[in-house]
Amino acid sequence: MEATIEVRALRKTYGPTVAVDDLSFTVAPGQVTGFVGPNGAGKSTTMRMIMGLDRPDGGSALIGGKPYRSLRAPLCRIGAMLDASAVHPARRARDHLRWLAQANGLPARRVDEVIDLAGLASAAGRRAGGFSLGMRQRLGIAAALLGDPPVLMFDEPVNGLDPEGITWIRALLRSLAAEGRAVLMSSHLMSELEGGADHLVVIGRGRLIADTAVGELLKAASGDRVELRTAQRQDAMAVLARAGATVSASGPDEVTVAGLTAERVIAALNGAGVGFTGISEHRATLEEAYMELTRDAVEFQGVAGREAR
Repeated sequence: MEATIEVRALRKTYGPTVAVDDLSFTVAPGQVTGFVGPNGAGKSTTMRMIMGLDRPDGGSALIGGKPYRSLRAPLCRIGAMLDASAVHPARRARDHLRWLAQANGLPARRVDEVIDLAGLASAAGRRAGGFSLGMRQRLGIAAALLGDPPVLMFDEPVNGLDPEGITWIRALLRSLAAEGRAVLMSSHLMSELEGGADHLVVIGRGRLIADTAVGELLKAASGDRVELRTAQRQDAMAVLARAGATVSASGPDEVTVAGLTAERVIAALNGAGVGFTGISEHRATLEEAYMELTRDAVEFQGVAGREAR
């Protein structure tokens, strides 16, 4: 079975509210795809439709070319964690996984394998009701891995994890993608995807904003900007402005230059006899790129300086 998720012209409304609006994208095998957007963008609704939990008003969501409802042994086709609290609080972690394995015809030995993989060995005999959010996340990830599926989908999987846990899940997801699986991970925080995602699908207000490789997004967001350090800030700004650049002071001895490459900045300054102590091409962070993409798609925004009423 092909390791893909295909979303085509997906649409979902709740009364007058359009939650997902003509959304299309593909999650390819062999990479981690970040599914990102502001809170309320439609990420969770889209994932629920992929899993057949919500029926779309239009369009389709296919796993390996088939809708979820038509899959045989679905846990062996797609593993998903949409709600880490979806486990009976009185059930012990190992018993919860054993029940899932038995219901899906999976060997009991697989339970111990995913317990070890999720770092739950010391807590496997504890009841889920006593778990922290981070431990429930690990249990949900273990359940998603039970069927060794080619497609994996996680909704906000790092919620509640400590820094060690975040590092662990990034490494886990990358290793799963390296095995040729399709991995979809939703988030509304770019810091959770930094260094972990290969591709991004960005949505806002239910609509697609961007579907791009992380490297291409960062390159576009970085633009043709250069960061310059010089003790002759005013002279440097005047020279570079005459050379056709857009310049702005970003610090007492720092200048941001747009419109000229680093090589042309160096040539212009050397030609005018203006010294400098440092120069580098600006590289946008994933957070900067994301904020630029979604600034018009945030449903609820605060206004700086507005008094509370």
